[in-house]
Amino acid sequence: MTILVILGIVALIVVWAITMYNNLVNLRNRVSNGFSQIDVQLTRRYELIPNLVEAVKGYMAHEKNTLEAVINARNAAVSGLKNAASNPSDPDAIKALAAAETTLGGALGRLFALAEAYPDLKANQNMMQFQEELASTENKVAFARQAFNDAVMGYNNACENFPSNVIARNFGFKNAEFLDIGDETKREAPKVSFDR
Repeated sequence: MTILVILGIVALIVVWAITMYNNLVNLRNRVSNGFSQIDVQLTRRYELIPNLVEAVKGYMAHEKNTLEAVINARNAAVSGLKNAASNPSDPDAIKALAAAETTLGGALGRLFALAEAYPDLKANQNMMQFQEELASTENKVAFARQAFNDAVMGYNNACENFPSNVIARNFGFKNAEFLDIGDETKREAPKVSFDR
């Protein structure tokens, strides 16, 4: 009778461990799936950028440094995306992608700011279309990033909460990194002064 009780307890422990392990695998796969949605949108964005640069090149020929900065930032972001896509739960790859995306966003911002000085360029249909497509893609990236970060939170919670953290630690499940693409200055509160 004692042997049956011990075997029953061992069987329950094994079933529990298998369930926890499978849950962690499922959550890690959700992180990967969430990242694949970001991958699709960022790839689309990266494909639009060379076309945008070509559209403005004729108007902004003397702004060569800005155009080169956009292309270089785009290429660095493409590389970062490839590295992160190979293992979306690698925190270092996600941080590198976020940094590359922030740099690209700054370069594009400078390009669009310069474009404001060229009335013919602002009225150009290709330029307007690329700006609209980039804006649409940015919105899709934001939604995909939110879904990815939600998946990361669920996965990280499972890696940290007891009792699944026991399985996570013993089987090499590590916390994933949230993808934060953005300009840190946008988070700062605006400075308001009523002094004259």
